[in-house]
Amino acid sequence: MTLPLCPQCGSEYTYEDGMNYVCPMCAHEWPIHADEEEAVIIRDVNGNELADGDSVTVIKDLKVKGASSVIKQGTKVKNIRLVDPEDGHDIDCKIEGFGQIGLKSSVVKKL
Repeated sequence: MTLPLCPQCGSEYTYEDGMNYVCPMCAHEWPIHADEEEAVIIRDVNGNELADGDSVTVIKDLKVKGASSVIKQGTKVKNIRLVDPEDGHDIDCKIEGFGQIGLKSSVVKKL
């Protein structure tokens, strides 16, 4: 079995380390099975799968840090965008009166 060349520097001295290939020349690491990465499925509070461009409704009042008002229950949000849940917020959207904001999928339901 031959190992692939490093995609960053082209070195032929790559080796396997767990689930990654590693290049000792430039220290670049990349997954062995890059094509088999699992897609994260984001679901609303009722278990419905969400997708980019969906419309959702907020299911409870949400306090917003730095704002004097709250996002009221029943607020409709159009054209959501799903993002990697690094900080727990997996939906980016624009809400009238608040601007660009991140929401958790556990506080919305699909329309």
